Amino acid sequence: MNSQEYIEVAISIAPYSEENAEIVTAEVSELPFESFSSENPFLKCYIQKDLYDAQALKVVLSALEGMDFTVDFNATLVPPVNWNAVWESQFTPIVVDDRCTIKASFHKDLKRTRYNITIDPKMAFGTGHHQTTYMMCRALLQNEDAVRGKVVMDMGCGTAVLAILAAKMKASRVYGIDIDAIAAISAYDNARLNRVGKLMETYCGDASLLQRNSYDVLLANINRNILLQDIPTYALSLHKGGLLFVSGFYVEDMPMIVGMAQNSGLEYVSHDSMENWCCIKFAKK
Repeated sequence: MNSQEYIEVAISIAPYSEENAEIVTAEVSELPFESFSSENPFLKCYIQKDLYDAQALKVVLSALEGMDFTVDFNATLVPPVNWNAVWESQFTPIVVDDRCTIKASFHKDLKRTRYNITIDPKMAFGTGHHQTTYMMCRALLQNEDAVRGKVVMDMGCGTAVLAILAAKMKASRVYGIDIDAIAAISAYDNARLNRVGKLMETYCGDASLLQRNSYDVLLANINRNILLQDIPTYALSLHKGGLLFVSGFYVEDMPMIVGMAQNSGLEYVSHDSMENWCCIKFAKK
């Protein structure tokens, strides 16, 4: 992994906004990029050198023509970096309500909590939104009876923190879906690392895969635009009385999310917020 060369694609967005960056991310996620970083006015995307195809990127970005913003990009070879060292320097352990610890394998001598999760990603250009991960974990911990013995889906599972927690909370079956193939593989590897591999299945794809099954609890820590697009599909895949937990958006986006959920037959139950990030609980009527 450390010897692999990477390309950094800096996509300039004018005018720049978090919403516009999310729209661009959703488009370029079709390509085998491994990570994204929003740094006004750029969305920076990282891909293995051997997988980079400038023409394919141009085709994907052409789908954004007609939007109220413009994009351009340039690509540069990333100097060799020890990504393990980067990951270790960026990832500090997370302890949720003194009941759940999320850590990497190199973290030693930590106080054990009821649920201890070890995460070792394939590669890292940052550790993501800890506020949303924290709130989603807290939501699960506050709904133990709704998870125990139930079927749980983690949409956009990433490294599978939420799926693994659900499995450790005695869900009967846990599924994870991520549009990024590397994330889906990493999720499965992390499930085995945490000794819940027999309870979990992970897939590479989008919300269309939800039709394979139906679920008691669905978790989606993604972003506002993807949630608005996919909440109707989430609702269809939930059993009556099932729960949907969503995060990955700001407090000010809450009315849009609630409106879409209510239009899809879901009932608002409660919400949580942390540093302007939001997490909402819905129930299927």
